[in-house]
Amino acid sequence: MEASILQFLTQLAKALASQFGPNCEVVYHDLEGREADSSIVLIENGHVTGRKVGDGASHVVLEALKGDRAQLRDHFCYLTRTSDGKVLKSSTVYLRNDKGEAVGIFAINYDITLLLAMEDTLRQFTAAEQSGAAPEPIARNVSDLLDELIEQSVALVGKPVALMTKEDKVKAIEFLNDSGAFLITKSGDKVCKFFGISKYTLYSYIGEAKS
Repeated sequence: MEASILQFLTQLAKALASQFGPNCEVVYHDLEGREADSSIVLIENGHVTGRKVGDGASHVVLEALKGDRAQLRDHFCYLTRTSDGKVLKSSTVYLRNDKGEAVGIFAINYDITLLLAMEDTLRQFTAAEQSGAAPEPIARNVSDLLDELIEQSVALVGKPVALMTKEDKVKAIEFLNDSGAFLITKSGDKVCKFFGISKYTLYSYIGEAKS
Protein backbone atom coordinates (compact mmCIF):
# COMPACT_ATOMS: atom_id res chain seq x y z
CA MET A 1 0.00 0.00 0.00
CA GLU A 2 1.31 3.43 -0.91
CA ALA A 3 2.35 5.57 2.04
CA SER A 4 0.34 8.55 0.76
CA ILE A 5 -2.88 6.51 0.68
CA LEU A 6 -2.29 5.15 4.15
CA GLN A 7 -1.60 8.68 5.40
CA PHE A 8 -4.87 9.91 3.90
CA LEU A 9 -6.84 7.03 5.42
CA THR A 10 -5.21 7.70 8.78
CA GLN A 11 -6.26 11.35 8.64
CA LEU A 12 -9.77 10.37 7.57
CA ALA A 13 -10.06 7.83 10.38
CA LYS A 14 -8.93 10.38 12.98
CA ALA A 15 -11.40 12.95 11.63
CA LEU A 16 -14.33 10.54 11.77
CA ALA A 17 -13.42 9.27 15.23
CA SER A 18 -13.09 12.83 16.52
CA GLN A 19 -16.33 13.93 14.89
CA PHE A 20 -18.47 11.11 16.27
CA GLY A 21 -16.68 10.47 19.56
CA PRO A 22 -15.36 7.49 21.50
CA ASN A 23 -18.19 5.14 20.48
CA CYS A 24 -17.09 5.31 16.84
CA GLU A 25 -14.43 2.84 15.78
CA VAL A 26 -12.75 3.41 12.41
CA VAL A 27 -10.55 0.64 11.05
CA TYR A 28 -8.67 -0.21 7.87
CA HIS A 29 -7.84 -3.74 6.81
CA ASP A 30 -5.07 -4.23 4.25
CA LEU A 31 -5.97 -7.17 2.00
CA GLU A 32 -2.74 -7.11 0.02
CA GLY A 33 0.03 -9.43 1.17
CA ARG A 34 -1.27 -9.79 4.71
CA GLU A 35 -2.57 -12.76 6.63
CA ALA A 36 -6.12 -12.67 7.84
CA ASP A 37 -4.97 -12.65 11.44
CA SER A 38 -3.00 -9.40 11.04
CA SER A 39 -4.98 -7.36 8.50
CA ILE A 40 -5.54 -4.22 10.63
CA VAL A 41 -3.03 -1.49 9.71
CA LEU A 42 -4.83 1.44 11.34
CA ILE A 43 -7.59 1.79 13.90
CA GLU A 44 -9.16 4.56 15.95
CA ASN A 45 -11.20 3.90 19.12
CA GLY A 46 -10.27 0.23 19.03
CA HIS A 47 -11.78 -0.21 22.51
CA VAL A 48 -15.18 -0.49 20.81
CA THR A 49 -14.29 -3.98 19.55
CA GLY A 50 -11.18 -4.55 21.64
CA ARG A 51 -8.86 -4.61 18.63
CA LYS A 52 -5.57 -2.93 17.76
CA VAL A 53 -3.15 -2.55 14.86
CA GLY A 54 -1.82 -5.97 13.87
CA ASP A 55 -4.96 -7.78 14.98
CA GLY A 56 -6.91 -10.01 12.70
CA ALA A 57 -9.95 -10.21 10.59
CA SER A 58 -13.63 -9.95 11.28
CA HIS A 59 -16.21 -12.07 9.49
CA VAL A 60 -16.45 -9.42 6.77
CA VAL A 61 -12.72 -9.55 6.10
CA LEU A 62 -12.65 -13.33 5.98
CA GLU A 63 -15.45 -13.32 3.42
CA ALA A 64 -13.51 -10.78 1.36
CA LEU A 65 -10.32 -12.84 1.45
CA LYS A 66 -11.90 -16.08 0.32
CA GLY A 67 -14.35 -14.69 -2.26
CA ASP A 68 -14.13 -12.97 -5.63
CA ARG A 69 -12.75 -9.58 -4.68
CA ALA A 70 -14.05 -7.96 -7.84
CA GLN A 71 -17.63 -8.83 -6.87
CA LEU A 72 -17.57 -7.35 -3.38
CA ARG A 73 -19.98 -4.48 -2.77
CA ASP A 74 -19.90 -1.72 -0.22
CA HIS A 75 -22.33 -2.26 2.63
CA PHE A 76 -23.77 0.59 4.69
CA CYS A 77 -25.56 0.86 8.03
CA TYR A 78 -25.95 -2.79 8.96
CA LEU A 79 -25.94 -4.22 12.48
CA THR A 80 -23.16 -6.34 13.95
CA ARG A 81 -22.50 -7.66 17.44
CA THR A 82 -19.25 -8.01 19.36
CA SER A 83 -18.33 -11.06 21.39
CA ASP A 84 -19.12 -9.18 24.60
CA GLY A 85 -22.62 -8.27 23.44
CA LYS A 86 -22.23 -4.73 22.08
CA VAL A 87 -24.50 -3.83 19.18
CA LEU A 88 -22.75 -1.90 16.41
CA LYS A 89 -24.04 0.03 13.45
CA SER A 90 -21.47 -0.69 10.77
CA SER A 91 -20.50 0.40 7.28
CA THR A 92 -17.92 -1.23 5.02
CA VAL A 93 -16.21 0.41 2.04
CA TYR A 94 -13.83 -1.52 -0.24
CA LEU A 95 -10.76 0.17 -1.70
CA ARG A 96 -9.93 -1.22 -5.14
CA ASN A 97 -6.99 -1.45 -7.51
CA ASP A 98 -7.06 -0.64 -11.22
CA LYS A 99 -8.60 -4.04 -11.93
CA GLY A 100 -11.52 -3.35 -9.62
CA GLU A 101 -10.37 -5.88 -7.05
CA ALA A 102 -10.73 -5.08 -3.37
CA VAL A 103 -7.32 -4.41 -1.82
CA GLY A 104 -8.51 -2.97 1.46
CA ILE A 105 -11.51 -2.49 3.72
CA PHE A 106 -12.33 0.83 5.38
CA ALA A 107 -14.93 0.23 8.08
CA ILE A 108 -16.88 2.28 10.60
CA ASN A 109 -18.38 0.60 13.65
CA TYR A 110 -20.53 2.74 15.93
CA ASP A 111 -21.53 1.34 19.31
CA ILE A 112 -25.29 1.91 19.63
CA THR A 113 -25.85 -0.38 22.61
CA LEU A 114 -26.62 2.49 25.01
CA LEU A 115 -28.69 4.31 22.39
CA LEU A 116 -30.87 1.22 21.93
CA ALA A 117 -31.40 0.99 25.68
CA MET A 118 -32.29 4.69 25.80
CA GLU A 119 -34.66 4.26 22.86
CA ASP A 120 -36.46 1.48 24.67
CA THR A 121 -36.68 3.57 27.85
CA LEU A 122 -37.99 6.59 25.97
CA ARG A 123 -40.56 4.45 24.16
CA GLN A 124 -41.85 3.21 27.50
CA PHE A 125 -41.83 6.74 28.92
CA THR A 126 -43.76 8.25 26.01
CA ALA A 127 -46.18 5.37 25.62
CA ALA A 128 -49.81 6.39 25.91
CA GLU A 129 -53.09 4.54 25.78
CA GLN A 130 -53.71 3.66 22.14
CA SER A 131 -57.28 4.80 21.59
CA GLY A 132 -56.88 5.38 17.88
CA ALA A 133 -57.75 9.05 18.30
CA ALA A 134 -55.52 11.89 17.19
CA PRO A 135 -53.40 13.60 19.88
CA GLU A 136 -55.29 16.25 21.80
CA PRO A 137 -54.37 19.76 20.57
CA ILE A 138 -53.00 22.31 23.02
CA ALA A 139 -54.79 25.61 22.62
CA ARG A 140 -52.80 28.84 22.55
CA ASN A 141 -55.48 30.82 24.43
CA VAL A 142 -59.04 30.43 25.74
CA SER A 143 -60.56 31.70 22.50
CA ASP A 144 -58.73 29.00 20.55
CA LEU A 145 -59.73 26.46 23.16
CA LEU A 146 -63.40 27.33 22.78
CA ASP A 147 -63.14 27.10 19.00
CA GLU A 148 -61.57 23.65 19.32
CA LEU A 149 -64.24 22.46 21.73
CA ILE A 150 -66.97 23.64 19.36
CA GLU A 151 -65.28 21.81 16.49
CA GLN A 152 -65.12 18.67 18.61
CA SER A 153 -68.82 18.97 19.48
CA VAL A 154 -69.68 19.13 15.78
CA ALA A 155 -67.43 16.15 15.06
CA LEU A 156 -69.18 14.24 17.85
CA VAL A 157 -72.58 14.81 16.25
CA GLY A 158 -71.19 14.02 12.83
CA LYS A 159 -73.02 16.60 10.76
CA PRO A 160 -72.82 20.35 10.07
CA VAL A 161 -74.92 22.75 12.14
CA ALA A 162 -77.25 23.44 9.20
CA LEU A 163 -78.32 19.78 9.21
CA MET A 164 -78.54 19.33 12.98
CA THR A 165 -81.85 18.51 14.64
CA LYS A 166 -82.75 19.75 18.10
CA GLU A 167 -81.51 16.45 19.54
CA ASP A 168 -78.21 16.89 17.73
CA LYS A 169 -77.73 20.35 19.17
CA VAL A 170 -78.61 19.14 22.66
CA LYS A 171 -75.92 16.47 22.27
CA ALA A 172 -73.38 19.07 21.15
CA ILE A 173 -74.29 21.44 23.98
CA GLU A 174 -74.02 18.55 26.46
CA PHE A 175 -70.49 17.87 25.24
CA LEU A 176 -69.54 21.54 25.58
CA ASN A 177 -71.00 21.72 29.07
CA ASP A 178 -69.24 18.54 30.20
CA SER A 179 -65.97 19.85 28.70
CA GLY A 180 -66.16 23.03 30.76
CA ALA A 181 -66.62 25.27 27.73
CA PHE A 182 -69.09 27.50 29.54
CA LEU A 183 -66.52 28.35 32.20
CA ILE A 184 -64.88 30.53 29.53
CA THR A 185 -65.99 34.16 29.66
CA LYS A 186 -68.68 35.03 27.07
CA SER A 187 -68.59 31.50 25.72
CA GLY A 188 -72.40 31.38 25.77
CA ASP A 189 -72.63 34.20 23.22
CA LYS A 190 -70.22 32.47 20.84
CA VAL A 191 -71.93 29.10 21.18
CA CYS A 192 -75.37 30.64 20.61
CA LYS A 193 -74.17 32.42 17.48
CA PHE A 194 -72.48 29.26 16.16
CA PHE A 195 -75.53 27.03 16.65
CA GLY A 196 -78.05 29.73 15.74
CA ILE A 197 -79.93 29.59 19.03
CA SER A 198 -80.93 32.11 21.69
CA LYS A 199 -79.57 32.33 25.23
CA TYR A 200 -82.86 31.00 26.52
CA THR A 201 -82.63 28.00 24.19
CA LEU A 202 -79.02 27.39 25.23
CA TYR A 203 -79.99 27.20 28.91
CA SER A 204 -82.91 24.98 27.98
CA TYR A 205 -80.63 22.60 26.10
CA ILE A 206 -78.20 22.51 29.02
CA GLY A 207 -81.09 21.63 31.31
CA GLU A 208 -82.26 18.87 28.98
CA ALA A 209 -78.74 17.47 28.75
CA LYS A 210 -78.46 17.35 32.55
CA SER A 211 -81.78 15.60 32.91
